[in-house]
Amino acid sequence: QVQLTESGGGLVQAGGSLRLSCTASGVTFRYYPMGWFRQAPGEEREFVAAITFSLSTKYDEPVKGRFTISRDNAKNTVFLQMNSLKPEDTAVYYCAASKNAISTDPAAYSYWGQGTQVTVSS
Repeated sequence: QVQLTESGGGLVQAGGSLRLSCTASGVTFRYYPMGWFRQAPGEEREFVAAITFSLSTKYDEPVKGRFTISRDNAKNTVFLQMNSLKPEDTAVYYCAASKNAISTDPAAYSYWGQGTQVTVSS
């Protein structure tokens, strides 16, 4: 059974940093493209960043230069380093695993974590 578990969310002031982690079990992690998405109240789930098994990355425009996605295949973990946080980054952040290529479309991802709340105060 595939399980993704996020951690690292919390409350931070604007300009601060957080590092999210997502640990996978039940899959051969190193072969799976991984993505981070976020969902604010009343909004659609939106793409944040993704990383392939070969470490190619893709970012949504609003987070470029502030967020960094990385992975440690030995630990079955993907990370999202978030710097220079803004109030508009406030959302529940989800990690997801794709069986195919990375994508900005949530429908392309087969497995999802339960989410971790990130709140950025102004």
